[in-house]
Amino acid sequence: MDETDQLVLGREAYDKRAWDEAYRCLSHAGQAAPLAGDDLDRLAMSAYLSGRDEEYLRALERAHQAYLEVGECHHAARCAFWLGLRLVFRGEMAPASGWFGRAHRLLEREPHDCAEQGYLMLPRVERHLAAGDLDAAYAAASGAVEIGERFADADLVACARHLQGRVLLRQRRTTEGFALLDEAMVSVTAGELSPILTGLIYCSVIDACQQVHALDRAREWTSALGRWCSDQPQLVSFSGTCLMHRAEIKRISGAWQDAIDEAQQALERLTRSNNRKDTAGAWYQLAEVHRLRGDFDAAERAYRNASQYGFEPQPGLALLWLAERHTDAAAAAIRRVMGATTDQVRRIRLLPAHVEIMLAADEIEEARCACRELEDVAEGYGTELLRILAAHARGAAELAEGEAQAAVVWLRQAVEGWQQADAPYEAARARVMMGMACRALGDNDGAALEWQAARTMFQQLGATPDLSRVDTLLGMPSDESCGLTARELQVLRLIAAGKTNKQIANELHLSGKTVDRHASNIFNKLDIPTRAAATAWAYEHRLV
Repeated sequence: MDETDQLVLGREAYDKRAWDEAYRCLSHAGQAAPLAGDDLDRLAMSAYLSGRDEEYLRALERAHQAYLEVGECHHAARCAFWLGLRLVFRGEMAPASGWFGRAHRLLEREPHDCAEQGYLMLPRVERHLAAGDLDAAYAAASGAVEIGERFADADLVACARHLQGRVLLRQRRTTEGFALLDEAMVSVTAGELSPILTGLIYCSVIDACQQVHALDRAREWTSALGRWCSDQPQLVSFSGTCLMHRAEIKRISGAWQDAIDEAQQALERLTRSNNRKDTAGAWYQLAEVHRLRGDFDAAERAYRNASQYGFEPQPGLALLWLAERHTDAAAAAIRRVMGATTDQVRRIRLLPAHVEIMLAADEIEEARCACRELEDVAEGYGTELLRILAAHARGAAELAEGEAQAAVVWLRQAVEGWQQADAPYEAARARVMMGMACRALGDNDGAALEWQAARTMFQQLGATPDLSRVDTLLGMPSDESCGLTARELQVLRLIAAGKTNKQIANELHLSGKTVDRHASNIFNKLDIPTRAAATAWAYEHRLV
């Protein structure tokens, strides 16, 4: 087959969005004869969408040079913009700056305005956002929208408008911000944009929704992104990101094995396309499910893999250490990351864990402070899930301070909110606290009802650590406790802490004979002969 046939086939495959086929045909055509600029554009786009990152950059460089040779400086500048943007995503800021600078110089020589001037405003928006200069970011995005509308460039208009929406979200102008995001998404879902802008805006909007815990919107747009990816079987680049987002949605919805499967598939595709940011995100989602299931070793490995890709593994890693009863390490980690995080939106994902860990460390005032910040954030952004998180945290804080009646009010809101949000694990955790509040109020039957309901859900989910804890509250034997009662588990932890039976009796306000009986029962049930063996067993089963 000659190069003309390959070129025709490549163009046809491109129009059909068969990205791998298009890349192969256009590559073969380019080996036989130089490709024109527009065909090099097609080659670059096919390379990117089929997961060939290095080939994408090389093809864009060739397209840039081809346009320069025929004097099409606007097109050359656009290629330079896309080169710079991809390098920014890869974290290669110096060469990215070089390409953006070249694009600016090319346009300075041109006598007329053009759409490419608007594209070069987009990195400026991101720089202002990163610096926290929200007014300047909004002004730059608005300028890009104006240029896009003037030159009828749908890609530019949609991209700049969605950036306006992101800025407004950061300013807590949630209703206006979501309105602009939704407007940009109309162009995306209607198929009005190029494939690369379609994928980039999908991912950016989903990320913005997740940052402010707009769960319903995140679910809707993730489903839409999934359908778009499914319609292009040879698509690699955005399919991995879609799987990563779906893993998070599945985890929240309680489909934990599906979440693991999606995260593992995401890792495979994201590694192929050299997407380090989302590869780290997929590792983090995998770690979260392992932690909730009680597979702590696998969770720690996954958190550390996320960190290797440049992702802050908190608060998940601190919550893992808390589950392993390393409370001091968990508290130090969450304090460190909270102290280093000044961006308000980024603090949102840390605050619930900060409250939980400080309460476990008996740092009630610090927990209260984090709780108040979370309540302020929930009020400012107004998304339903943030209100639920704030109610859950407030209920936990009230309970820790002995205000059981106030805790019941907040925890009931949390339970109902989590159930409406289809977040069964979080609903079950709130019910455990509700049961503790009921018990503190003398309503033992009500406590048992809450704990039984939570236990059923933990068992269905496979949440082994939580199941063990609620079994202890119910005084029920579990696989992990090997038939030990709640009191026997309490005695065992004190034995493992090196306390004598007399010291245990004093601490628990029991008679010496009662403690002796509990110790004897522990040795018999675990079939172990000594206190040293009991201590080893307790550490092995993470009771201390």
